[in-house]
Amino acid sequence: MQQEGNSEPAALFQVLADDYARRILVAADREPMTAKALSEACDMSLTTVYRRVSALQKHDLVEERTTIGPDGSHRSTFETVLEGLHVDLSEGELTLTMETRDELADNFTSLWDDIRGER
Repeated sequence: MQQEGNSEPAALFQVLADDYARRILVAADREPMTAKALSEACDMSLTTVYRRVSALQKHDLVEERTTIGPDGSHRSTFETVLEGLHVDLSEGELTLTMETRDELADNFTSLWDDIRGER
């Protein structure tokens, strides 16, 4: 089994098989959310949120961003970066390909630069 990206396919499938992790992915896909907001939206403890977010980050499925509030306090928000996951079976080989939002943005930028002749 091969994979294009940073994670081993079996480990990635194991993370995605977890209901809590999937619920976090869906919630953080709608908008960036704090751990507390994820806890409320997904009806799970903060400990569970942090544990699952850590596993999702390990596989490059969620990104953490730090923002500064009007009062100067720092807070972390989490956002899903997974855009697509493709599994192909061809010639006896199983291949897993992940697409992230960053890759799609980079591809669009490259295409736009090519159209404008900036390369």
